[in-house]
Amino acid sequence: MTRILLLVILGLTLFGTASAADSVAKGTTAAVGAAGPGTVLQTQPASAAASPKAPVLPAKALKTNRVLTIGMFLVIIASALAILVWASSKNKTAADYYAAGGGISGLQNGWAIAGDTLSAATFMGTTGLISLFGLDGFMYATGPIVCFITILLIIAEPCRNAGKYTLGDILSFRSGSKMVRATSAISAVVISSFVMIVQMVGAGKLIQLLLGIPYNWAVIGVGIMIVVYVSYGGMKATTWVQIIKAALLIATTIILGGVVLFKASMNPLRLLEQVASSSAIQDHVRMLLKQPVAQPGFDYGQRFLEVGLFLKDPLDQISLGIAMLLGVAGLPHIIMRFFTVPNAQQARKSIVVAICIIATFLILVTFLGLGAAMYVTPQQIMAVDKGGNMAVLMMAQLIGGGPGSVGGDLLMAFVCAVAFATIIAVISGLVLASSAAIAHDLYVNILKDGKADQREQVKVAKLASVAVGCISIILAIACEKQNVVVLITLAFAVAASSNFPVIFFSLFWKKFNTAGIVSGLALGASVTIALVLVSPNMTYPKKIAADARKIVVALEKKQAEEGVLGEKDQNTLTKARADFLQNKDETSMLGLDAPLFPLKNPGIVSVPVGILAAVMGTLLSRNRREEEMFAEIYVRQNTGLGIADAAEH
Repeated sequence: MTRILLLVILGLTLFGTASAADSVAKGTTAAVGAAGPGTVLQTQPASAAASPKAPVLPAKALKTNRVLTIGMFLVIIASALAILVWASSKNKTAADYYAAGGGISGLQNGWAIAGDTLSAATFMGTTGLISLFGLDGFMYATGPIVCFITILLIIAEPCRNAGKYTLGDILSFRSGSKMVRATSAISAVVISSFVMIVQMVGAGKLIQLLLGIPYNWAVIGVGIMIVVYVSYGGMKATTWVQIIKAALLIATTIILGGVVLFKASMNPLRLLEQVASSSAIQDHVRMLLKQPVAQPGFDYGQRFLEVGLFLKDPLDQISLGIAMLLGVAGLPHIIMRFFTVPNAQQARKSIVVAICIIATFLILVTFLGLGAAMYVTPQQIMAVDKGGNMAVLMMAQLIGGGPGSVGGDLLMAFVCAVAFATIIAVISGLVLASSAAIAHDLYVNILKDGKADQREQVKVAKLASVAVGCISIILAIACEKQNVVVLITLAFAVAASSNFPVIFFSLFWKKFNTAGIVSGLALGASVTIALVLVSPNMTYPKKIAADARKIVVALEKKQAEEGVLGEKDQNTLTKARADFLQNKDETSMLGLDAPLFPLKNPGIVSVPVGILAAVMGTLLSRNRREEEMFAEIYVRQNTGLGIADAAEH
């Protein structure tokens, strides 16, 4: 009966999705990216993109083959449904639901970790960043590779041996305080929510863009699908959808990135030369540097291949590196993956596999981003979405043969479906991590003092998944027009500043205690959030007005010298004047004229603060019992004694 009800719910969701899509006019699709509501998308014809120097007139309409796109979406959803029906019969205990009974192999878990890490933001966002900002986008791409080395060398094996289901299990091994459970659960939910909102907003906008479904209904549909999937499938279903999604993502980047490299005779250096010689890229760099009039002798193409177009402050790059290096190791949905394998050896193997997969993907994405900059052009990409998130879709259509061609429409529909699968997989992991923190840490270990039976634990976990999913839907709808990218910065920085220090000290510092855990989690997170709210990540209208004023002055000077401006310069001048008038008297959300903290990522400050808070809290409140418990956790994390055997699946 349960499976029949499940099929009915998902069937109604699919029917509603297809019906809403069919009711939309077939000629246009409403864009919901940074370009704003009502913008229509279209890539340039293949013939116009054949040369990097070809003049480009930014078009604003992306014509998708609705039948192919919906068909691909339905294939992805049907595949997920089949996995769900199979996995739901395996969830008999709390261990099955939270950690797949510890029966996932290292190879499988490595693919699943890659699927959990390579989000839609990584796939679409990194490609867009590279296509708009060159090597600064590549800096973002290298972060995940390095951070997993930290996980491999420091915490993968000890966490697998010392924990059970959640972050709270690791931190509570030596501490019996309910405050530790509560604080760690809140931290897990907050961090997961930051990432989840970004993914939900991205899912809603992607579906609205490609299928024409209103944003609110798109978010609700995705939310219902995820809630049903996680509630019934648990970790087993989530793991397999992540594995399949990672394989699809790798195949997609091999196809798209391989074509770009093939057009450069399989020579990366030649690709870089072609990028630097593109007149469209050179014009784009002038725009980024706020130089409407070209400076004689300045190589704008070469500047695109140098760092500093996006991350202009070297300290910002260092701060981002710190947050990346330590932040991923503190993400709750990544930590949970250590508990799905049967032993520490498989935990290490899974990290090695994940590193290889992620490195391959990000190298190919770099080629893809540079190809999008050269063939689609930054101007065309920004006409569609100022954040560059549609660059990969536009490139796929172009590679397939251009708009209207069978190959172009088919390849684009496939990439859209892969992006959708990516979102489903990542959100599933985040919902599971949040619901585990609520059900296992708050309900079972705080409210019930660990006395809930297996059936009750699974029931509460499913109810928690529903609650988390509903709240995510509400927040995603509320954040439709907000800049949610800042939440990704928050997630990594909070994890690096609070979760990672307390995990490290819990495993390796004998004197570490409850006071250190609570102070490290609370102060590390609070300082991080406070710094982000007064950082350049927020919108400062007077800064926008000042930049617009510089453009106005430069172009008015050019107009005075030459007597008349070209159409492009005249349009730029008109827009700059409008931006100046619109923003000159406004302030940020907190009433600030300019950032109080100069860096986009606060890691360089917040991580030391979190470490210091954990250390000071420990030294100011000594606990001999917790010190004596260190011997047990030291033996356990190095030998695996006390770990339950993996369940058969």
